[in-house]
Amino acid sequence: MKPPRYIALAAAVTAATVAPSTDPASRIAADGLLRDVTRLSSDAMAGRGPGTPGDAKARAYLVSGLKEVGFAPGAPGGAWEQPVALVGVTMKHPAAWIFKGASGEASFPWWKDFIGGSGVQEPKVAIENAEVVFVGYGIQAPEFSWDDFKGADLRGKILVMLNNDPDWDPKLFAGKKRLYYGRWDYKYESAARQGAAGAIVVHTEDSAGYPWQVVQTSWSGTQFELPAAGEPRIKIRSWLTESAVRKLAALGGKDYDALVAQARGRDFKPVSLGVTTSIAFDVELKRTETANVIGVLRGSDPSVADQVMVYTAHHDHLGVGEPDAKGDRIYNGALDNASGCAQVLAIARAFAATRPRPKRSIVALFVAAEEQGLLGSEYWVAHPTVPIGRIAAELNIDGGNIFGRTSDVAVTGKGKSDLEDRLAAAAKSQGRTVVDEPEPDKGYYYRSDQLNFARAGVPALYFKSGQTYLGRPAGWGKSKEEEYRKLHYHQPSDEITPAWDVSGMVEDDRLAYLVGLDVANADRLPAWYPGDEFEAARKKALEASAGR
Repeated sequence: MKPPRYIALAAAVTAATVAPSTDPASRIAADGLLRDVTRLSSDAMAGRGPGTPGDAKARAYLVSGLKEVGFAPGAPGGAWEQPVALVGVTMKHPAAWIFKGASGEASFPWWKDFIGGSGVQEPKVAIENAEVVFVGYGIQAPEFSWDDFKGADLRGKILVMLNNDPDWDPKLFAGKKRLYYGRWDYKYESAARQGAAGAIVVHTEDSAGYPWQVVQTSWSGTQFELPAAGEPRIKIRSWLTESAVRKLAALGGKDYDALVAQARGRDFKPVSLGVTTSIAFDVELKRTETANVIGVLRGSDPSVADQVMVYTAHHDHLGVGEPDAKGDRIYNGALDNASGCAQVLAIARAFAATRPRPKRSIVALFVAAEEQGLLGSEYWVAHPTVPIGRIAAELNIDGGNIFGRTSDVAVTGKGKSDLEDRLAAAAKSQGRTVVDEPEPDKGYYYRSDQLNFARAGVPALYFKSGQTYLGRPAGWGKSKEEEYRKLHYHQPSDEITPAWDVSGMVEDDRLAYLVGLDVANADRLPAWYPGDEFEAARKKALEASAGR
């Protein structure tokens, strides 16, 4: 990968995005962002795979950046890093997965039709003559009077599950806006609660939000997990293409489209496909360690300095993997998420220059192993360096705008907390408006590190530039984002190039700074909107904090 000319790119930032030099937000500038993205996504970092030398290099770079701007170590014992133990799980997959039915058998080749991983941290896995059962969406949601299992005995069986959640009625599961019930991780957790041997999630690009190639690159090779702690687990977590599942259903004399139609009603019950399967594979287990990088800027008001505004970005990516058509095997992760790390470093720079210092403390938290299932943030929330009830808010940055300035700001998971009101006020100062996310059906709020904070009750904000780009025709922004997902997302080609225009990233990052500054100095703490799914957890955390 040739080093980009980031200084030349910086010159392209329009004067409208440059604040006066006396404004701390002016420390957030194109040259700094591009410098940090360049270093973090260089081939020298080898894709920042968890536990690799490239991972350690990236963490060292982030520590040096925090030191440079004047942040102090924020991990236990005065350290910069909070170690996170991981178990690397590498499934020695069979060439194909074979299923048997009354009409014969079907074989689904690895990579073409079948991708999966071991769900257990054991050296050998074997499933023999397991019945295959279609369970619709695989959801149990009492608040929606929805139960796809109806008390069926599913122990030891392989469950076939539709991706997404019911989306055809705005009064049911929030309509087109995907909830956590629609996520693949929920599906596997749900299958484990039933005592199933394994689960198959049906992949379609529409329901997943990304093409099959993303499943291939994200789920092949070593998968990392936190060490098992006795929680329910399935032996195999897998994906099949929709075309493969159609053949699977037909093998047992079932019509796939008819099954999907049945799954769209509350009265649905699990349907045995009349198919069985056996699969056995070895698993290579390797214990390794990564770390969350934590820096803190102490607040100026002793009465609230123990409360913190947290900024997060994940520092990992996919490391070295399958080569692309050009033979490139390094998954550099420039946009995902070297750009987010660069933005948090720039925000730290701005806060360090803020006078007077904000009343509450500021935490810059670079979390590990997000690509493996939000593991670093999960670990931090379980072992917080600040009590959960003292976290005023969290703002996560996962990716950045590389296409130019926009007139709008899109809130992922819009309608959740009054952080959105603060965002709207700050956006107005930039002449921008706040809008809903363009693809609420993709469930992006449940796909990055803000989710673990939210589940613990912390008001958590995740926003990006909208799709209305200045000087561009309608639809241009959408097409550019779709192009990125198709060609570069989780691919070796996610590299910084001279085509990047980070003027919009600069504006977004300054916006993130302004929101956090407001939170840090406000008289009242942010709150979830009444009735939000995470409101109860917040009340519990605040009560626990008050009782300390």
